[in-house]
Amino acid sequence: MKTNEERLQGLFAYLNSQTHVQPEEIPNIDLYMDQVTTFMEEHLKNTRRYEEDKVLTKTMINNYAKNNLLPPPVKKKYSREHVLVMIFIYYFKNILSIKDIEAMLTPITENYFNNESFNMTEIYEEICQLEKSRIDGLAKDVARAYQSAEETFGDRPQDEQEYLRFFSFICNLSFDVYVKKLLIEKLIDDLPDPESSEKKKK
Repeated sequence: MKTNEERLQGLFAYLNSQTHVQPEEIPNIDLYMDQVTTFMEEHLKNTRRYEEDKVLTKTMINNYAKNNLLPPPVKKKYSREHVLVMIFIYYFKNILSIKDIEAMLTPITENYFNNESFNMTEIYEEICQLEKSRIDGLAKDVARAYQSAEETFGDRPQDEQEYLRFFSFICNLSFDVYVKKLLIEKLIDDLPDPESSEKKKK
């Protein structure tokens, strides 16, 4: 059984190992659906929790298109920009509903998908730089959450403290995620409804 300190060091190692798909890794040719799913499985496999988890399936891609998350393919082929949108969806769907993702991504795809002056690749690169710059700060936040948890349950017997503090650490991290999720949803609720925008166009 790992100690809480060993768990913390494991989290730091995991944080430092996180990478993102580089735009230049995406083939510079349009891909069929099977090629897209193979690419995503290969490049995002380290983000899966379980070996049997699927990063992306044909059904998921069809659902994304049906829910207006993804611009339609051209002659059943997907461009680099399609793949970048799918990467955004992959990360967002872990914390947000499909409707929320649609509300947030619609202005991006409508304005910048296949835009010659400023496109999805440039947006993706900018976001990746922003996220990379936050790794050290995240590690410090995790360390603070750990230290706070280690100061709890001091009145409990020694043999109970390790697990109680482990539970406290998870609750501390969970609260942070929960509150940020509420804040994200609040921001999205202030956006215009994509369906209303579509009706106005018609």
